[in-house]
Amino acid sequence: MSQRAVFPKGVTADDVPLKLSPAVMSNGHLFVTGMTGSATDGTMPQDPATQFRSAFDKIATCLAGADLDFGHVVEMTSYHIKIADHFDTFSAVHAAYVKAPYPAWTAVEVAGLRRPGALVEIRVIARAPS
Repeated sequence: MSQRAVFPKGVTADDVPLKLSPAVMSNGHLFVTGMTGSATDGTMPQDPATQFRSAFDKIATCLAGADLDFGHVVEMTSYHIKIADHFDTFSAVHAAYVKAPYPAWTAVEVAGLRRPGALVEIRVIARAPS
């Protein structure tokens, strides 16, 4: 099985304090680590829409690291804190990023996420063109 770590432009393994890859390319599929909506300085925005855009923007940089975009995403899982409180906002932000044919999507409500203040964590799987 062929696999390699994929990093957004300008990011190296030394920039990631946890022992993980932002994304892994394996046999034509890119598996993107779950992303929360923290700002570039590490703070968590209070505004839900700002968090959601930030999470999707981070995913976009991982996809770009493999020369892919949201049109290549085939599956998405989103983990939400108090999903009913922000799902309409999340759906509106989501619609600005995904492309037809739309990916399969599972949205799950969870009790907590690793990042304090995070309302969502999103992971995706993308397929590279053959």
